[in-house]
Amino acid sequence: MLDQKDLRPKDLGRPDEQLIKLETYNLMPLLPPYDKPGMQPPFTEPKPAWREKYCASLDGFIGLDTLTRPQTKEEEDEFVRKFISGLEKIFTDANNGILEPLLLSFEYCAKCNTCSEACHIYKAAGDNELYRPIFRSEVLRKIFKKYFTKSGKLLGGFVGADIDVNWETIARLGELAYRCNLDRRCAQTCPLGLDNSILSKEIRKIFSQELGIAPTPLHNKGTMLQLKTGSSTGLTKPAFLDTLEFLEEDTEEKYGIKLKFPVDKKGADILVLHNAGEFIAWPENPVAFAILMNEAGLNWTLSSEMMGYDSVNYGLWYDDYQAKQIALSQMKAAKALGVNRIIVGECGHAHKASIVAGDRMAYGDAKVNVESCLPLLWDLVQSKTLKFDPSRNNFPVTLHDPCNVVRQMGIVEPQRNVLREICPQFREMTPHGVDNYCCGGGSGFAIMNSQNFPQFRDNVASRMKFNQILGAFQGKMEDTSLVKYICAPCSNCKGAMRAILEHFEATEKFNLQYGGLVELMVNALVSMKKPFFEFLE
Repeated sequence: MLDQKDLRPKDLGRPDEQLIKLETYNLMPLLPPYDKPGMQPPFTEPKPAWREKYCASLDGFIGLDTLTRPQTKEEEDEFVRKFISGLEKIFTDANNGILEPLLLSFEYCAKCNTCSEACHIYKAAGDNELYRPIFRSEVLRKIFKKYFTKSGKLLGGFVGADIDVNWETIARLGELAYRCNLDRRCAQTCPLGLDNSILSKEIRKIFSQELGIAPTPLHNKGTMLQLKTGSSTGLTKPAFLDTLEFLEEDTEEKYGIKLKFPVDKKGADILVLHNAGEFIAWPENPVAFAILMNEAGLNWTLSSEMMGYDSVNYGLWYDDYQAKQIALSQMKAAKALGVNRIIVGECGHAHKASIVAGDRMAYGDAKVNVESCLPLLWDLVQSKTLKFDPSRNNFPVTLHDPCNVVRQMGIVEPQRNVLREICPQFREMTPHGVDNYCCGGGSGFAIMNSQNFPQFRDNVASRMKFNQILGAFQGKMEDTSLVKYICAPCSNCKGAMRAILEHFEATEKFNLQYGGLVELMVNALVSMKKPFFEFLE
């Protein structure tokens, strides 16, 4: 096993041995009260059977649970051939929607390492070379030079193509592509505006589209389930309608509100598109949306048609073909209702998938205008359409900025304007806004629970975010009677928050709570007869 400081991109081609091993004492220190011994769960070794079946030789963690070792030399050769074929395609396919920034990022990196200081995973891992943003990019460059340049073919190691290319090399590179949250903080920091996350995404795409390899939670339990049932959670249309009926009854029983979800309302102004996971994991979020929109008198609806009640688009993270299928199906559901616009609920990756990526996938009459919910929510507050009593939210509140909302789309102020109005003890994380750090659940990590991957997510990928949370509540953490609320207006980010708080037992020990923005708005409504949050009762 190599010392992490001695690790070089060419080492991905070394014989079958684990390149590095992470230990909690080598990671970035956490703020109080988690700076004390015994406050951090340790890493555990991967099972021997996992090492035999999967690629655990990168860092001991397994993210690609469908990547299994070949049984014959012929299988290994075919695996390498397909990867090289896919590598050629991503640079020559005119239909690749990010071809120009991909080429620029591939060709013009000055290796100044400015991106490294901006990367939460690199810093959280104790400045570990393996997780430096340009490390995986440089591996890809070496492979490309070896196969697609004359000098690389003839001179090899003399021109930067000094890497052995075999199953282990490519498998490790595939795993390494899933040690990046694709949060694009590196691109924002780069003096040349180059984007290493694009290269990570393209590696994932080669694995999926050429090799048929993607994490089971993203592809089989996500995309395929969504295309089959209409929802990435498996929530079918009858089950969705039953869920809405249950939530209506439950809301009346709990809060005395006769709630009605409008469904399949033709010609409505707004189709609200939620992450289907909200209806199962965080039903208080779509309930809160419905309460606000009904009280504001908005003309809105939900769709019960295929893909019309699920804003998820996991293909965005690993497979362009899958992403397009889902994006067009969502547009089709909106078009069938004749709505004027789609409002995307509190889901960051859905913002990017539907508003940014989806906008390039649908053309002409197939397109429906798609907007974020956040400016709409701020409009409801500043216009005095709704009446609020901020004293009902008189507990410390901090805001997590979802990367795809803030850094990707520049929607920075509406959500914090709302919090300034309705939360007297609102405080910012450091840094925040476009400089925020990823929650650690981005690009699929929040739902990737195969083998031991959650240990990497919770201990490393989410470590910087947890430190930001601790920093925001410094001076309040030890008061266990005091609710401390993390506002995370994104389903994916809430999944990461749930995992972080469970991993560090932070809710049980220090009363850290999490949820969305609309729940805080409803809790502060003058019309509410009791607290909307159960933890306030």
